[in-house]
Amino acid sequence: MALFHFGKKKEEKKGPACTCNGGCPTAEAAETTDACCAEAKDGICCIKVLGSGCKNCHSLLENTKEAVRAMGLSVEVEFVTDMQKIMEYGVMSMPALVVNEKVVSMGKVLKAADVETLLHKIGF
Repeated sequence: MALFHFGKKKEEKKGPACTCNGGCPTAEAAETTDACCAEAKDGICCIKVLGSGCKNCHSLLENTKEAVRAMGLSVEVEFVTDMQKIMEYGVMSMPALVVNEKVVSMGKVLKAADVETLLHKIGF
């Protein structure tokens, strides 16, 4: 027998007041991300390109930097090549783009305009 409740939804506890909304995957990352979140503007605390260091990965890195500059954001784009860290994101195909600790694209070399469109689409 199933019971249904159509009343108000329980209010969830709020996480830390940072732009990541507590989305930092590990305690170590939380420390560094919170520091970066305190200085974040436009709601973006970090942008990362994950890759092995190949030509496609470098292309996505450069295109992402170009998009960030064009949008006037003051966020540094980090390039992560450590396979252990990449696997922690669950990425199986590279290059990948991570915004605020969430994978938003993988396996594609996005052009700068595509990165801008993607950032606008996710609310930035």
